Amino acid sequence: MTNEVQEFDVVVIGGGPGGYAAALYGAAAGLNVAVIERDKVGGTCLHRGCVPAKEFLETAHVRRTLAHSSDFGITTGDVKVDFAVSQARKNEVVDRLFKGVSGLLKGRKVTVFEGTGRLDKDLKATVIDGTDAGKVIQGKNIILAAGSVPRTIPGFEIDGKIIVTSDEFLDLTTLPKTAAVIGGGAIGCEFASMLSDMGSEVTILEGLPTILPLCDVEVVKSVDRAFKKRGIKIQAGVKITGHTPNAKGTSVSVEGGENLDVEMVVVSVGRRPRTEGLLGDGTGVVVSEKGFVDVDSYMRTGAANVFAVGDVVATAQLAHVAFAEAIVAVKTILGESVLPVDYDRVPWAIYSNPEVAFCGLTEEAAKAKGYDVIVKKDPFAGNSRAQIIGETDGMVKIIAEKRPDGTAGQILGVHMSGPWVTEQLGAGYFAVNWEATVEEAAALIQPHPSLSETFGETLLALAGRGLHVG
Repeated sequence: MTNEVQEFDVVVIGGGPGGYAAALYGAAAGLNVAVIERDKVGGTCLHRGCVPAKEFLETAHVRRTLAHSSDFGITTGDVKVDFAVSQARKNEVVDRLFKGVSGLLKGRKVTVFEGTGRLDKDLKATVIDGTDAGKVIQGKNIILAAGSVPRTIPGFEIDGKIIVTSDEFLDLTTLPKTAAVIGGGAIGCEFASMLSDMGSEVTILEGLPTILPLCDVEVVKSVDRAFKKRGIKIQAGVKITGHTPNAKGTSVSVEGGENLDVEMVVVSVGRRPRTEGLLGDGTGVVVSEKGFVDVDSYMRTGAANVFAVGDVVATAQLAHVAFAEAIVAVKTILGESVLPVDYDRVPWAIYSNPEVAFCGLTEEAAKAKGYDVIVKKDPFAGNSRAQIIGETDGMVKIIAEKRPDGTAGQILGVHMSGPWVTEQLGAGYFAVNWEATVEEAAALIQPHPSLSETFGETLLALAGRGLHVG
């Protein structure tokens, strides 16, 4: 243990997307930056979340393609999944990306301390465990970016075998034949979709009336139909009261639905901020009853020169939102002009099959805000590229403000489900955030044949002169 105190312009507690983005952005601006990370830089997103989950979803996509190869005149044998090989490939991808982030931090001369960071008074941060335990770091500014951990539910203690969260699931080497996914949000639907495409029998258990509660109602219906067509069972509006382990797994008790005998239960009920132990006495930082750090629109906490970004604040728990919040915090530290994050317009991407992507207001939210709206939607079933690749489930739905003359004006929201919509949302995101009108966006040419034509066709129809959409 040492009493030496090192000084930095910015000390970041947490090396996940929000933390390392703040460090890289600050260092690029010439600031002397330190990061305190308890595990590995990259955080949950890189090591236990976004990246490994999408690696397995890609494995599922490859299996699905091979299983339907006869539709294209290609004969294959029995398609099997060696999940241990997929696990090894996932680890290789994660390791390469981890080395890439570490190299960027080193290249920009960011000092990384290994251990759990705690903010103390007078803008000091203490490393309380790990390789650098006992070191005290002085910052002119502090950014809290400690991330989050999976939420659990009473009666479902995590054992890593029968009852798992996303953390444990992503370390499996074999897949269950039957599984229940508790929670029908984005993560739950991704896991259910992936398991189904890998050959498991899956049931989603959701307490709310529908899956994907944040999404547009019609998009949800399209995903619901596609899931059921593929054999994914959905029990919504139910209460999970417990489970009873047995020789083959466990029996899940479902109030308002059917009890389930499954080999594995995946608990996917969201994530909670990792703020326990983050703050020492007298910091002046305020934490809400739900554990989130209170911040203003510039990511400033109640303490001078202390900021918070990412999953420790009560905003959308998305890596790209954490990136954006980190930039807002650093630009505020630098005294530069900065626009706060507009959370109503951030892009969302869900990598299930079919995929879901959206930004801006849903039809219901637009009406609740007092807008008179015009809505157009177009299914992918009529899209030539969708038919070529054999994935026609889903739709594009665009919400626009209705002008006094009855025509469509500013684009308020773009909502998609279907093939590769997570890669197509960029045009919709620009349209919504640049406050483009329907006529302006409809004038842009979409390549043919492409999946993005459906977005363009929907815009033309909104403008009143659709080619293939009425």
